[in-house]
Amino acid sequence: MHSQWRLSHLVPAVFLNACALPAASAASMLAGEALVEALRHGGYVIVMRHASSPQQPPDAKTADPGNRNRERQLDEKGRAAAAAMGRALRALRIPIGEILSSPAYRALETVRLAQLGKSTPIPELGDNGRSMQASTDAQAEWLKKRAGQFPSGTNTLIVTHMPNMTRAFPEFTRNLTDGEALIFGPDGKGGTTLVARIKIEEWPRLAIQ
Repeated sequence: MHSQWRLSHLVPAVFLNACALPAASAASMLAGEALVEALRHGGYVIVMRHASSPQQPPDAKTADPGNRNRERQLDEKGRAAAAAMGRALRALRIPIGEILSSPAYRALETVRLAQLGKSTPIPELGDNGRSMQASTDAQAEWLKKRAGQFPSGTNTLIVTHMPNMTRAFPEFTRNLTDGEALIFGPDGKGGTTLVARIKIEEWPRLAIQ
């Protein structure tokens, strides 16, 4: 407990809630300029939960014009956070290559408002039409495998849901908030390691440091 307390004071809070991570993972986290510089060179996979969205789907009056099926959609906070995240990533000159998204409206809306590029809807990243219900083992395995496929010279962005992330990465998702991301990189042994955990509202803070 004392080592976690010291780490949380040494590493900027924008990257790490040490109490939410196993000690071994917390010790290997990148932070501050080191993380930004690493992302600028590429080779990482950013797996994020979609931005803030009410639990209930909209009615006819509040549904977005493009939300024809009246799925859950982002609220004002979520829309603002997604747009600010995109601006920050561009300002930080962090390249985003492939973007994979849940087909759910709120996930696609997160990508659209971030304006980082065109996304590819992937059924395995979806919510199966069940909102916050549990994902399947097959979805979790797909996500774990995809999070270990590191691009060269750019970064992959994956936008999905809390149940999928929790099932795939139970050791890293305690208290995961809307829009929060896990960043994975190679462990140097042919495997995958978590290098950062960042909330969606913390990206803009990095851009003004």
